[in-house]
Amino acid sequence: MDSDATRDTRGTHANPLPRPMAAPEGLGGPPPMPPGVPPMPDGSAFLTWLRAPRPQAAPGIWRFRYRPRPEVEPKETPTRQLLGGAVIALLCGWLLCSLLWNGYLGGFWQWPWYVLAPDSWVKGEAGQVGGAASWLYTWLVFGAIFALFGKIGHWGELWRRYGAPLLRALVPALRSAVPAGRGTVPTADTPPTPEQDPAEWPQLRQAGAYEAAERLAGEAKAGLMRDVDHARISRAWQGVRSGRHSLATFTGAVLKDGAAACPHPSGERDLPARHARHDLLTGQVRLGTTADDPRNPYHYRGAGLALGPDLLGTSLLAVGPAGSGKTGAVVRPLAESLCLHALAGRASVVVVGAAGAGLGPAEAYDVVVRVGHPDSVYDLDLYGGTTDPDEAAAILAEALVGDLADPHPGSDSRRSTTVLAQLLGPFRAVHDRFPSVPELRQLLDGAPGPLAALRKGLTATGHASLLRELDARERQMAHPGDVGTVLADRIALLDRPAFAAFFDTSGQSRPFSLKALDHPVRVRIDLPQRGHADASRILARLVLAQFTASVTVREDRSLFACLLLDDATGVVTPEAVRGIQRLRSANAGTVLTLRTLDDVPRPLRGPLLGAAGCRMALSGLTPWDGQDFAEVWGKEWTETRDVTDRQIIAETPAGKAVHMLRRVITGQAPTARAVTVRQVERERWSASELAHGVPPGHAVLSLTTVEGEHAPPLLVDLRG
Repeated sequence: MDSDATRDTRGTHANPLPRPMAAPEGLGGPPPMPPGVPPMPDGSAFLTWLRAPRPQAAPGIWRFRYRPRPEVEPKETPTRQLLGGAVIALLCGWLLCSLLWNGYLGGFWQWPWYVLAPDSWVKGEAGQVGGAASWLYTWLVFGAIFALFGKIGHWGELWRRYGAPLLRALVPALRSAVPAGRGTVPTADTPPTPEQDPAEWPQLRQAGAYEAAERLAGEAKAGLMRDVDHARISRAWQGVRSGRHSLATFTGAVLKDGAAACPHPSGERDLPARHARHDLLTGQVRLGTTADDPRNPYHYRGAGLALGPDLLGTSLLAVGPAGSGKTGAVVRPLAESLCLHALAGRASVVVVGAAGAGLGPAEAYDVVVRVGHPDSVYDLDLYGGTTDPDEAAAILAEALVGDLADPHPGSDSRRSTTVLAQLLGPFRAVHDRFPSVPELRQLLDGAPGPLAALRKGLTATGHASLLRELDARERQMAHPGDVGTVLADRIALLDRPAFAAFFDTSGQSRPFSLKALDHPVRVRIDLPQRGHADASRILARLVLAQFTASVTVREDRSLFACLLLDDATGVVTPEAVRGIQRLRSANAGTVLTLRTLDDVPRPLRGPLLGAAGCRMALSGLTPWDGQDFAEVWGKEWTETRDVTDRQIIAETPAGKAVHMLRRVITGQAPTARAVTVRQVERERWSASELAHGVPPGHAVLSLTTVEGEHAPPLLVDLRG
């Protein structure tokens, strides 16, 4: 059976074109802008976005216009002390300069002037030159005095905390107040040099593709290019550099179609709408803002929190109750970002969730599979597009009974795979296809008619080895503990009237297979959770098993592949955890959401948290779920201060009188304070803090990049 993953819901081809550098006819001009995006008649908005600074930052920081901060929080002087010290330093400096000017301290401070200056300057015979030099020396001395007192009075800190923010707030008002063509206030940043301007495509010029660079630069300045076009053409240029495409083909496509060159197979150049903030130059999507909280590292506080393929490649696990924002604040922005990456030729994405879960419109995807919906254009391939009976049996066994396998290490879950292989192999040898759901159910139930017909077909074709497989299956059916009974009960959940038109193996439908993830395809699979919850869990396990089996055997792993599974209840199995652990080296990742860790068997919670490099605990977590997160996040050394107040006992009459006076004034007995500072090891986030200290709309998130760089648990405002 050949799986069809070639056309989306609009009939657009979803496989790469024979000549990926050539644009289809009719795409010479720019498509209409998506709703909510302001027009760019002169390309100024795009150029501003492209030229914006994006400094290197710690994992998870939104790099677009990011201003780096020191890793250690500087010690700030209290405001009252800072203002008082600055005023006192100013008065002291003014007083000293006044005393020197009026000669109250003598003329010692003018001695260097009399020694170093020429006699004509000292006696005033040089006219204006000597007078100007004398004034210059005087102001240098007074400037040194004020610089010294400014250092003592922390004038620099006063300017950074109050002066500079006030100036930045006044500059826009001054720009709007000064008429055009007047004044000296600049209205635009100076553009970078052509060698440093990304809008001039210097990498193409260095390789000799001057004409292509000029065409792209002209379209960027004319407002005909957008971020997806830039990312898509940059991806195609990487293919030229790696040798997958020729320079002549790339140059010809750019000269012909400009910003529309090297199109996505669907012909789309943007999504119908965007709901999150994206930066395709760095590949990030912004999820929120890191809270200004003492528990967050200083250089993270107040910075935007963003995720990209470099973090999703280690997989993400988000746990939080219903309504905490898993779908709207996490899965939806990530799905939108990966769809943009797919349009740029960088990624392939599969989004799985309940029908109506709000995972994006159908127009944002190439393939939409609505399992159980009569209007669904696509079907789901039950066997993952493979022709190997053993591989198909392993994937199907994981989907049907993977949750029933013993989750403890060393457990044996191969019996179900063997049972299915004993039936799938003979059936394919006779019919040249795998059985449909009703046919497989009859074979697992041991119906005599189908088994006899299968035996007759094998005898006619001379498959002696497959006859032995069928004989073994018939002998095992007589045992009371036969696994086939459990498999038949599970496959019966898919043999329902609502799924009669699905999982077809006769070639009459258009089944989608995850083998298509070798191409930049956007897929959404809607599960029928309403009324078919158990069947939905089977299908979710099936998609996860097919995903891990497909992406790990890809030849070209430059394309990032990601599976977003909204509500992974009943999906986490021992084999699924092992599959997630293998995704990191295959340039792939998963995003799993759970309402609670109780939906995962207890022996698998630790391995699941260990397999996911990015872990998110949303507000409303239960204390026992918080305990698992607290254990996986570990402890850190912190400095604690123990303050002890000890009452002072006076021994002399005068001391007793003073103590009595202090007690009358303050209402408290005189005490002496003792402070003890020590280093202790404490949990980064305790179970109680995770359960009761995370505000609504917030989450605690730890990050790990594919290179192994870590970020500690961060308190993030998902609404910022």
